[in-house]
Amino acid sequence: MHTMHVLHLGAREWNGRARRIHGMSELVTPDSSREKKRTLLQFLSDHFQDIQTLREYLLQKQISKVNRENRSFTNIQEKYGPYVAGAVFILKQGGAVKFQDKEEWIRPNNRSHFLAEIQKFQNVPVEAVDASGCAINYQGLSNLLPLKELRSLSLQRCPNLDDWCLSRLYLLAGSLQELSLAGCPRISERGLACLHHLQNLRRLDISDLPAVSHPGLTQILVEEMLPHCEVLGADWAQNLKLEPDKQPPDTSTPLSS
Repeated sequence: MHTMHVLHLGAREWNGRARRIHGMSELVTPDSSREKKRTLLQFLSDHFQDIQTLREYLLQKQISKVNRENRSFTNIQEKYGPYVAGAVFILKQGGAVKFQDKEEWIRPNNRSHFLAEIQKFQNVPVEAVDASGCAINYQGLSNLLPLKELRSLSLQRCPNLDDWCLSRLYLLAGSLQELSLAGCPRISERGLACLHHLQNLRRLDISDLPAVSHPGLTQILVEEMLPHCEVLGADWAQNLKLEPDKQPPDTSTPLSS
């Protein structure tokens, strides 16, 4: 606790120094630039005894930022309902939403206030969510799980999505038909096994999952688990299921007797 208090005070002190330095930016010369670097290095050496302490502090700040971004929009849900709350959450994350029977997707477009624009959809279900590359985590999923008419969900390249997150998706089993998990670095075979609840899925992308140790075999097992779903994954796994007459021709040179 004492260490975190020191780190907090240190960060506040450096922020004050940084603002003063920034205010003199118009007068920066090569010499003053070097002085600024020395000032930063001196500050770090004064307040952080070793690089590990600094790393822990920066990691804690990153975790706090992710948690803030994944807070529950309870007040919006109580006032406007789950559709608007879920949409606001995704838009603030930098994603996009599509409401039922609407042709266009709603995207952030560098606007920070979405509520006024989408509160008119209070009684219109969210049909599709594109959260590609968003910082959504286990806690943040709570904003999406009430979307019982959600048909398409893209979570590709989400860095905080893990196996525990996938264990919650069964709550969308009644409606979800398309799901993309491509490029999520923390999803493994254990998480994919939780998808057996999603029997209404018609398309599932599990390509480029570095935590999956045997992608080809995993894809085959997922296809058996979800027999009515098109599973996209390792390319070579497709060749294991080709009919004999569709196998690539043997171009090897026969051995001479």
